[in-house]
Amino acid sequence: MPIAFIAVVAALLYLAAAGLQLTHMAQRRQRLSRAVLAMAVAALIGHAMVTWDALNTDQGVSFGFYRALSLSFLAVNIACVAALLKRPLQNLLIGLFPLSALAIVVATLGPETAHARSDLSPGILLHIGSSILAYSILTLAAAQAALVAVQDRQLRRRNMHGIARSLPPLQLMERMLFELIWIGVIALTVAIGSGMIFMDNMFAQHLVHKTILSMVAWVVFSVLLWGRYQLGWRAQTAVRFTLAGFALLILAFFGSKLVLELILHVE
Repeated sequence: MPIAFIAVVAALLYLAAAGLQLTHMAQRRQRLSRAVLAMAVAALIGHAMVTWDALNTDQGVSFGFYRALSLSFLAVNIACVAALLKRPLQNLLIGLFPLSALAIVVATLGPETAHARSDLSPGILLHIGSSILAYSILTLAAAQAALVAVQDRQLRRRNMHGIARSLPPLQLMERMLFELIWIGVIALTVAIGSGMIFMDNMFAQHLVHKTILSMVAWVVFSVLLWGRYQLGWRAQTAVRFTLAGFALLILAFFGSKLVLELILHVE
């Protein structure tokens, strides 16, 4: 079966699942439907097949911009679907799945932007894997923070209409947000630590901006966790810190890859 066909089918399944979940949200359904879950799992399987094919080439493993973007969305979606087993995060699918559909198509049809590598040691793979996990979990945290911001604002205005009416109570939303941040910070700590240990020079010219931005993001998230448990920070403060830390991570990874690979054409 052509890999492009699988990519299109997976993208359509993502869009269908997001559309159905949007309908359920409008109807204020609190539980994830089996239809949405089935389409999500089928889309994830197709996404995984396409991403595996895109990353593995005859010359080695390719982590070009488009392929890395597709891999990141795959990891985000797997984390989200896994979290759905215990937490009501299904409304996040409405935003994640359309973006995932776009990422999978671009990864399949877009050009290669970086040389494949065949010299990846276990230590480097640990660094890459923990980095992707950290980005994935903290992406979910950023999306959750956006929902918390909307819900908190409408509660303050006593205007519970639209999306806020279909969300769990604000305290549960905040608790889920900090659970995601805790997991993300642990993964980010492993990513930075493994990079320091296994990479030749984390502060080399082409890596220094990524390293510094990732460290600053780690500090931002760590300060937020400290403020939560020592000062009782909630709602809007948590949202601002989460989105700021997430923006730093996006600049650290995808911002640097975009500039190096798509603008400067440095592979």
